[in-house]
Amino acid sequence: MTKRSLAVFSLLICGAAGVALGWALHSRPPTTPTAPRMMPGTAPKGTTGVLSMQGPTVKKPQEAPLVRMGPLSFSPIIKNVLPAVVNIAITQDSESGLMKIPPQIRGTPLEKRYREKLRAKQEEILGAGSGFVIDASGVIVTNDHVVGDADDVTVSFSDGRERPARLIGADPMTDIAVIKVNSDKPLPYVTWGDSQKVDVGDWILVAGNPFGFGSSFTAGIVSARGRDLGAGSLDDFFQIDAPINPGNSGGPSFNLKGEVVAVNAAMVSPAGGSVGIGFGIPSNLVRPIVAEILRDGHVEHGWLGVTIDDGDGQLDIVSLVRRGPAGKGGLRKRDVILSVNGEKMESARSFLRLVAANKPGTILHLQLLRRGQHLGLDVLTGPRPPDTDQ
Repeated sequence: MTKRSLAVFSLLICGAAGVALGWALHSRPPTTPTAPRMMPGTAPKGTTGVLSMQGPTVKKPQEAPLVRMGPLSFSPIIKNVLPAVVNIAITQDSESGLMKIPPQIRGTPLEKRYREKLRAKQEEILGAGSGFVIDASGVIVTNDHVVGDADDVTVSFSDGRERPARLIGADPMTDIAVIKVNSDKPLPYVTWGDSQKVDVGDWILVAGNPFGFGSSFTAGIVSARGRDLGAGSLDDFFQIDAPINPGNSGGPSFNLKGEVVAVNAAMVSPAGGSVGIGFGIPSNLVRPIVAEILRDGHVEHGWLGVTIDDGDGQLDIVSLVRRGPAGKGGLRKRDVILSVNGEKMESARSFLRLVAANKPGTILHLQLLRRGQHLGLDVLTGPRPPDTDQ
């Protein structure tokens, strides 16, 4: 083979190899140079003013949990609790009942007719409310403002039966009352739920007798907790967006287990009807009140006799009732209350609520600031005077 032929043959081989190499390189996926990983705000050693190549780290938003939808129907719950929800009607002697028989008709045939008319007017229906049976023996819970001033109380059940009821006791401060009916057989009743486990946004089912129309139910959610309506020291209402109307007072509010988690107590309406804002007393507040009424017939609340100002973010004592429990216990004006029994006090309302929740004669351990110095005092609560909210 001549030198020229060898050269041509060599070129052909090299060309073929080059084509094969080019094809192989073309077939491989393209590669990108790997940049050095640097945390935001850092730079390699020996450099200054080098910006991060990765940019700022952005946290991924936490995914919201799935929405817990309510049941397709509340009917199973309603069928279960309806027999225990009652209508309450009250009567009270009217002023006409105090009238005397006119002397000129005494001993005449007109006297009997006059007495019959007088008897018909003697009782006046003042209002109606709701309640619920909590014991098969006939114990019923309602509001104090429903039955507190009644002379006679009549309870109507969902099956149309009516029974007279007697008042066992009431607590005006929490607006809770307990009445009882007699029955020849055990009555259907409902059970308490744990109101502490009720969250804002949870479903709630309101039962009652709005405008005296008989047992009815509305559904909504708990809009807020811990509402203070200015009714008393123990105000701690659920705000409920299920409609509550006149006649619903004293009725129960249920969770999705059919347990009572609140007692319907109030509504806010400029027109006198429901505007979707109702309020209920949490069951964890009601249960011990009911138990005390059943045991003693009444409820006693603790009292210290202090006026608290929390306008500057701390609980300042601005005044004390003369010879009241607070003064006897060593508290002074301008003391700052930090905690009670180890529980930090966030507001004057929380302090008054804690004191009122204890019985008279209870020792409360207070941590104070007095002239900048920490101080601990044991103070004995006293009986609460009538018509006081201190």
